Amino acid sequence: MLSSLKFHHIGIAVFDIDTTARYYIEAGYARTETVIDPVQNIRICFLRKEGMPTLELLAPVDADSPVTKTLEKMGVSPYHCCYEVEDIKQAIKDLKKKKFIPLSAPVQACAMNDKAICFLFNKDVGLIELVER
Repeated sequence: MLSSLKFHHIGIAVFDIDTTARYYIEAGYARTETVIDPVQNIRICFLRKEGMPTLELLAPVDADSPVTKTLEKMGVSPYHCCYEVEDIKQAIKDLKKKKFIPLSAPVQACAMNDKAICFLFNKDVGLIELVER
């Protein structure tokens, strides 16, 4: 199952999207508009550059945002790796067999054109996100 995961992006927890994005834009990345995802309680933008991994900047909307604790402990840092899958429900079942714990049921993500996403955690791998193709 893990061999069928297709890399999609790296999520980075940031205090302020504009401040962090400036550095990547200077390095030649193109930035998308920032959107607020009310389900995840975060601000999101994507950064893309030919031949480079896509980056997703995640900034808290308020103190209850899921990235807040990461920022408090570590500052700006990688938050998750995202993988694209054909069938998110089947991928979750398969990953559970590998000791990944879903942190919630799949939800529609406004920053991903309302595709289904799900975050899972494994103590040996860390946090991953799945996005349905």
